Formats: sequence, C-alpha cells, structure tokens
Amino acid sequence: MTGAQIVREAVIDGRRVALMRCYEVEVVPTDSEIPVSRGPYRFTTAHEAFRFMQEALLALQYLGCSVVST
Repeated sequence: MTGAQIVREAVIDGRRVALMRCYEVEVVPTDSEIPVSRGPYRFTTAHEAFRFMQEALLALQYLGCSVVST
C-alpha cells in the first residue's frame, strides 16, 4: 500500500451517509444533515485497516448504499 489516503463515500438516494478515510469516518445520522466524526481508528497493520474499510463498505452496500471513490 502507498502513503496515499483511501477515501470512499457511501450514498443512498443521492444523500451522503458516510465518508470514510483511512483513519476517520464521518457518518450522517438519518435525522440530521450534520456529519458526526468517528475515530480515529487504530490498527496494527495497514492490511488490517484496509480489511476493516472493505468490510464496512460492504455492509453499507448491503444496506443499499452506492460507494464511490472521492
């Protein structure tokens, strides 16, 4: 993996519900337009962090979100 930060956005019905970065996630509650910051997350290895991000994004896709790179 490179030092470049991985950023993904989860959108449902044209509305951003999550913005995931390597170390931090912004989640927009369903009853609000104001993002809430979560993190920073700490992992032992870059691979572990990448797997966490993959699994979280997969869960969002199962919930009907589309995921895009930003």
